[in-house]
Amino acid sequence: MKNTLLGSLYLILASSIWGGMYVVVKVVVAVIPPLELVWMRYMVAILALLLIGLLTKQKWRIEKRYILLIIAIGIIGNTISIVAQETGTMLSTAQMGAIITSSTPAFMVIFARFILKERLTIKKAISVCLATVGVVLIVGIGNMSVSNTLGGVSLVIAALTWALMSVLVKRVPSDYSQIVVTTYATLVALVLLTPFVLPRLSAINFSELTHPTIWGGLLYLGVISTAGGFLLWNRGLQMLNASSGGIYFFFQPVVGTLLGWLLLGERIGIMFWIGSFLILIGVLFVIREDK
Repeated sequence: MKNTLLGSLYLILASSIWGGMYVVVKVVVAVIPPLELVWMRYMVAILALLLIGLLTKQKWRIEKRYILLIIAIGIIGNTISIVAQETGTMLSTAQMGAIITSSTPAFMVIFARFILKERLTIKKAISVCLATVGVVLIVGIGNMSVSNTLGGVSLVIAALTWALMSVLVKRVPSDYSQIVVTTYATLVALVLLTPFVLPRLSAINFSELTHPTIWGGLLYLGVISTAGGFLLWNRGLQMLNASSGGIYFFFQPVVGTLLGWLLLGERIGIMFWIGSFLILIGVLFVIREDK
């Protein structure tokens, strides 16, 4: 019982941290463009992860046969997905970012079928359809601006690539520490982004980075959201089974929507709630099916 309660607390904290991330990105991206923000976020995160890894005396050796897999995880998840996520949040709203990316567990069903050869049941097929309709309602229905629509499309790309990355992670042996895997994947993203980011850094007004809101946001994204969030989530899943832990993912859109409304004054329409409800039902289908 103690492990169940503690594991639940870890998962709630991780998901809530990721929900708050969308509000932070919405604020910080007004000063730092998405690509540069991802790079700075990872610079902070890699320092935190290396420190945690050294303090916990992690084994950093990776077998050659898994190196390409970890590189793919870094490219798909840590690079494409996160850049698309922060671009989408900049163009749309924090609420839309939190809700659309919450469709990730349902999209994982498709990739798991083809990559892991998991059986695609009727319930799982229904869940994917519901999540897809929900995303379409949020992105493409209603009086949305071109910016919001493009932001929604970018967020869908983020959700799909994060789902693919999540399935690829399952191919990494469980005896490898998530700290080590996350550190190496983050390094891959840094190597890929650096040539594109360095020439653009001169365009940033670094005097604005001294504002507590901005540097505090960078610390939140790097240390709390990237390093802390992953470690809390993985630790929580070790104490609970994965199908039970998946339900806690929904604290992310709840927190993201609530904070977007409270702190940013964002408004939401009826299509947003209908789409959100369909995504929720779709992912719950996946969780119940796993049970």
